[in-house]
Amino acid sequence: MKRHNPVLRTFAIAFGSVALASSVFAGPPLLCHPYDIGSARSLPWNDAAGWTGTRADYKLENLISDTDALLTPTTPVVVRMETLRRAAIYASTDAKLAKELLSRLNAKVESAEAAGHPDALALLDAAYVTEAFRMMSTLNGEFTSRAPGLRAAIGNADGYALIARSITARPNDAGLQFAAALIAADKGDRSRYLDHASKARAGAPADMLLTKNLDHVQ
Repeated sequence: MKRHNPVLRTFAIAFGSVALASSVFAGPPLLCHPYDIGSARSLPWNDAAGWTGTRADYKLENLISDTDALLTPTTPVVVRMETLRRAAIYASTDAKLAKELLSRLNAKVESAEAAGHPDALALLDAAYVTEAFRMMSTLNGEFTSRAPGLRAAIGNADGYALIARSITARPNDAGLQFAAALIAADKGDRSRYLDHASKARAGAPADMLLTKNLDHVQ
């Protein structure tokens, strides 16, 4: 993360006054801290290169179909979050791709709601990428030139509003509470962060992957 020290200092100062999770002080919570997904499948990644470890040999034209294939109805929330984190970083390199990825995720939300059955996981997916794009659009360095395209992809979308609807659909899902805590932290909302983090920790014993990642909200 040394490449973005000025950004991270600003980020830390902004959030220090509200005493959020330790992960916030180290960098954008939706981006800088990969999730431990064990042996679960996700998008190709170069772990040795840190949080921006995209692989040069990965074909970006496959990103949307690959992401779609990985985000099945049975994919655990934490695995979804790592896949979405990687997908957002890959997509950020191309404004058109960023827009297409988010449009695809939003279309799944709209399709489910049109059928009268809100999809909590589809809402999570759209929420995560929306806020990951928003955070990247504020970073310096290699992300500066990407900001206009990312802001255009987001439009007026509100990731927290989406994750709140996800929780309404599945209020007892500790994984969704975990995601909501990180999105609230990203927005600097101390009260919501604490509430969601508490619920995530309370429900973690029933979710092994979530338990392995609780350091994100402690």
